Amino acid sequence: MTEPTNNKLGWMLDNALQMPETLHAILLSADGLLMAHSQTITRDDADRHAAAMSGLQALARSTAEFCGSSPSGWQQTVNEFPGGYVFLVAAGPGAYLAVSATERVDMEAVSFRLQELVQRLGKELTSPPRQGIGSRA
Repeated sequence: MTEPTNNKLGWMLDNALQMPETLHAILLSADGLLMAHSQTITRDDADRHAAAMSGLQALARSTAEFCGSSPSGWQQTVNEFPGGYVFLVAAGPGAYLAVSATERVDMEAVSFRLQELVQRLGKELTSPPRQGIGSRA
């Protein structure tokens, strides 16, 4: 299986998984396209989960007014399953970060770490590519 040719942010996702009990991380666009993934998940699985997370985010955003918020105010969704949790957070304009973890994870610590990662990813996602790298004047 070939890895994505543009997984340049994968190392940042791997870094987020240094926390105990975290499993996988993916970065996806609002339309469900995979932007990056951790080494702990295959490209095929990451693609499939990116599409699902896009739908999950859209559903969460559409229910925001249930708690008195506007849909544009969505920040995070946490889903609990018998085996653990899925954290889905806004990671910049049109980008979302998803991390899975076991049921033994420290949820507060993961949420804090994800917000730190979002700050770093935001800089990477909004920075224009540098021109002239590797060329000599």
